[in-house]
Amino acid sequence: MIMEENEISAYQKAGEIAVEVKRFVRSFVKPGVKLLEIAEQIEKKIRELGGEPAFPVNLSLNEIAAHYTPDPEDETIAEGILKIDIGISVEGFIADTAISIDLTPDGEFKDLIEANKGVLASATEIVRPGMKVMDVGKAVQKSLKKFNEDNETEFSVIRSLSGHSLAEDTIHAGLTISNYPNENDAELNDMAFAIEPFLTSGDGDIYEGKVGEIYGLVSDAQVRDGDAREILKFIKENYKTRPFCRRWLVDEGFSKVNFALSVLVKQGILHNYPVLVEKSKAPVSQAENTFLIYGDKVEVTTE
Repeated sequence: MIMEENEISAYQKAGEIAVEVKRFVRSFVKPGVKLLEIAEQIEKKIRELGGEPAFPVNLSLNEIAAHYTPDPEDETIAEGILKIDIGISVEGFIADTAISIDLTPDGEFKDLIEANKGVLASATEIVRPGMKVMDVGKAVQKSLKKFNEDNETEFSVIRSLSGHSLAEDTIHAGLTISNYPNENDAELNDMAFAIEPFLTSGDGDIYEGKVGEIYGLVSDAQVRDGDAREILKFIKENYKTRPFCRRWLVDEGFSKVNFALSVLVKQGILHNYPVLVEKSKAPVSQAENTFLIYGDKVEVTTE
């Protein structure tokens, strides 16, 4: 389906905001800063620049790969290797981007982050209209193999975490873009998508840890409890199918948020995303950009 001009423009604007936010992030994220402060500052900046958070900023430390966002009372501080995964929505159209920052005094994770940047760059070089999804996995693996050989490292891709297509108000729009060799011959044309390699020095498997602070609407069913019904109405009007978190609802002044969310999850109306952890507890890095293909043009909107 041909992309409309307003859709292209919104994707581009979201990407421009993402670039500014990443510059802002690098200016203030330091060891010892609370993750809660980082999340609040990033989400505030997104709004100041004219966007809305497409999902709660993910701030995943060390062996945590994804889906960690701080709760309203979170005292966790930034240390080790920090993955910052940011989503920006403009009129429902999304830019999704991530960087990894080494917060150690001796640059412990320098090689891991450099390898991750390299594989994303290699995948970027081959993006073109009509390319096949499988081409991404081939480019990532070729680049990683060369890095490991040149630097005597043994980094591996986390196979179960992948890039994805994007759509209006939808982060994962149905197409999975894997970071390892595969047979997916779907073509990439007239669409927005994210390429998102995760690397680790560990086994490359993940497991679902404790349930986290990120929720998403998965059912249009109704709920009987009055407080839960009020919060559900707000979720549908403001977040639609985009993920959200408890602290956003607390900031909006809702009461009985914990109870309402538990009711909505129990009834299958909301999904509560678990934190994803590297199985061997090894550090994980992440790099991600959003791409736009329309006609014969290719744009990396978040770079």
